[in-house]
Amino acid sequence: MPKPELLETFPNPYPGRSYVIQMTCPEFTSLCPLGGVESDAAELTLLQGGAPDFGTVYISYVPSDRCLELKSLKLYLWSYRNDAIFYERAVNRILDDLAQAVKPLWMQVVGDFNVRGGIKSVVTAAVGTRPADSPEVAFHPQR
Repeated sequence: MPKPELLETFPNPYPGRSYVIQMTCPEFTSLCPLGGVESDAAELTLLQGGAPDFGTVYISYVPSDRCLELKSLKLYLWSYRNDAIFYERAVNRILDDLAQAVKPLWMQVVGDFNVRGGIKSVVTAAVGTRPADSPEVAFHPQR
């Protein structure tokens, strides 16, 4: 079960400046909530979910008064490892938990999940309004 209580913050050292913090988390993993398919379904029930899902989570935000501490983010994301959760719910839950912790001016979370069953899924969710004076930056994932 995801553990938002693991998230820690620290005071924004530049609260009057509009700047973007970006993090790439390439080792996100959770479990498919629907179990396995075909012949492996019986064995996968031992996982209390389904086959593992893997992806990269990209987080971008414009901080207000608080910034997210990175080690706590790592531990929080690890708490999804044994959770059976749909991609859409995982991305939105991550966004909700992080936004609650740091109360950013704007935040976006992108879940770029590995191909499963021949289908690639990318889920994007955001909260707040990106300040007009914040720098425009984009992730350049290595593929």
